[in-house]
Amino acid sequence: MADGTKIEWADATFNPWIGCTKVSPACDHCYASVSTPARAQGIVWGAGQPRRRTSAANWKLPLRWNKADNYFECRCGHRGGWDQFAAHPTCPLRPARRRVFCASLADVFDNEVPASWRIELFDLIRATPHLDWLLLTKRIGNAERMIDEAGGWSGMGSNALRNPLPNVWLGATVANQAEADRDIPKLLRVPAMVRFLSIEPMLGPINFRWTPYAHQASGESYRAYLERRGAVNVYEALRQIDWVIAGGESGPQARPAHPDWYRSLRDQCAAAGVPFLFKLWGEWATYDRGRTDGATLASPYSLDRPLQRFGKKAAGRMLDGREHNGFPLEAGKA
Repeated sequence: MADGTKIEWADATFNPWIGCTKVSPACDHCYASVSTPARAQGIVWGAGQPRRRTSAANWKLPLRWNKADNYFECRCGHRGGWDQFAAHPTCPLRPARRRVFCASLADVFDNEVPASWRIELFDLIRATPHLDWLLLTKRIGNAERMIDEAGGWSGMGSNALRNPLPNVWLGATVANQAEADRDIPKLLRVPAMVRFLSIEPMLGPINFRWTPYAHQASGESYRAYLERRGAVNVYEALRQIDWVIAGGESGPQARPAHPDWYRSLRDQCAAAGVPFLFKLWGEWATYDRGRTDGATLASPYSLDRPLQRFGKKAAGRMLDGREHNGFPLEAGKA
């Protein structure tokens, strides 16, 4: 609900409502449920609990952002208005579109949300064509039905579902292999100009090679399909994804992730030509970074060095000595 955010892959956040239900192991230590807005308004997470719609003034913010014509990106990746480039006086600027993370404290495709609210949200998205809306959900299985119920992306009837809005990036959160196998086919069934995955927190290794193919989701897996044809494993499912984000967990109860899980994602994305963004290590990282808070993990994983609890800021974003800041450069395959 602000123009400006510390989230590495967004420029602003907008919450049309607040409240949610934990539906995945990734939700176990949900930051949103204990966030200041949720606590201040007494919003309770869970099925059957009312979601709190945000103010009319808040709903007007995207309209204001949409009118702004002074948003830029410099060659080094810094983004913002004119007043935010004092530290980059010689870096060439180019016009940029604000990336708006929608529902950071909720879920657009939550069953508890009135359908009328979702219709109004889609109206707002259509009214702000100069913003890129990032709709990230843990309920991708609801997306096709709920978009259809709202009159399709364009609001012109159910057949309009086939015509995605050019300013919507649709994403699914998956935390492990089981969720990837279940939800990637559902994501691929929904027309979108950009489709992406958020693997944060990463709770297990994920291999995209054998992800069930979208058109075989209700029956034959893509692995069986390839084996029957005698074909070679070719990352076809991953090539239909336009962007992959990955990161670890933050907070006092954060669970560590094996560094090789991230390396595997990076390498699979490189092989498939898919942009990869490593968001953060989270609380835990490999023990090669100097000062820590003193906690060392007796890891069940096979590591060349132990994992140490550094805290989110100290652990940083470097994977094998560099940042990975990939973004999709063009519209996805609808």
